[in-house]
Amino acid sequence: MTKAFGYAALGSATPLAPFHFERRALRANDVDIRILYCGVCHSDLHSCRNDWGNARYPLLPGHEIIGEVVALGPEVTRHKVGDKVAVGCLVDSCMRCDSCEAGQEHNCEQGSTGTYNGKDRITGELTMGGYSDHVVVREEFVLKAPHGLDLTRAAPILCAGITTYSPLRHWKVSKGTKMAVVGLGGLGHMGVKLAVAMGADVTVITTSEGKRADAQALGAHDVLLSSDRSAMKAASRRFEFILDTVPVAHDVAPYLRLLKPEGSLVLVGAIDMLPTFHTGLLLGGRRSLSGSAIGGIAETQELLDFCAEANILPDCELIDIQDINMAWDRMERSDVKYRFVIDMASLNKDRPTD
Repeated sequence: MTKAFGYAALGSATPLAPFHFERRALRANDVDIRILYCGVCHSDLHSCRNDWGNARYPLLPGHEIIGEVVALGPEVTRHKVGDKVAVGCLVDSCMRCDSCEAGQEHNCEQGSTGTYNGKDRITGELTMGGYSDHVVVREEFVLKAPHGLDLTRAAPILCAGITTYSPLRHWKVSKGTKMAVVGLGGLGHMGVKLAVAMGADVTVITTSEGKRADAQALGAHDVLLSSDRSAMKAASRRFEFILDTVPVAHDVAPYLRLLKPEGSLVLVGAIDMLPTFHTGLLLGGRRSLSGSAIGGIAETQELLDFCAEANILPDCELIDIQDINMAWDRMERSDVKYRFVIDMASLNKDRPTD
């Protein structure tokens, strides 16, 4: 076992606070990573506040990790000490089921192991995330940070990035695809950047006229106000694909009307009960309503390489870990463009001197 230090929630109503714990000793195929930066995801807040009813405490969040390899198990072959690496939402899976063998470890038929609030597949101990000084991860789930990628901004690629990239790839978004991104937050801004880089014709759908300049600055070709009924009606059957990044329950019917026949609307933000809608919106035109969550390990590495080659990075605000509770409050108010990233060197301010 090795001593570890980070910030954790001890209950659903408590703020994050300094927390001492132990990481497991290195297994033969493990990589020990000193964490340099960790992204702040809305899922971190939801999990710690038990919004989804599955929290296990103490809960130490963080699943957008950038770090440096400091130690290796004797059987590790994919990484070496000193490598700059990344860890996303998963740290293990069965690696044997059909989904895992197809590179879809997040859909593991035995259940994948989350980077935090999960259970270790061998010992059953609670997994602790990236709001900490180091992490121990099975080597197959450690990704390479490509040369030239700005490590101070790369962390949100591991969740916000792959959550938007995976459906774009699956639904074959490419040059000339007429598509829309609903919402312009942490997920939405990455969806716009990635889709534009793929050559798609991208429209941002938003409730706010104030988002127009931001959407255009990110590369969007057009902006559609969902509050403008006449504009929405005029956009009927305009899009082949719609990426819906809204993180709360909302009515999808207005967006289904914007799809061309055989078009697809994919939910990536809302984990909630949605209002009902008339099925004629799907039957008329053979439209599809689907969902997508993160992606597999190989696809996430593909994304990191793509971002490095195309110079695509999340728009981030770098913070100290001591400011995390304030950052969560601001995130709830949508008062960030567009993601927070924690400089984990700031942990040293709280580190005990003994």
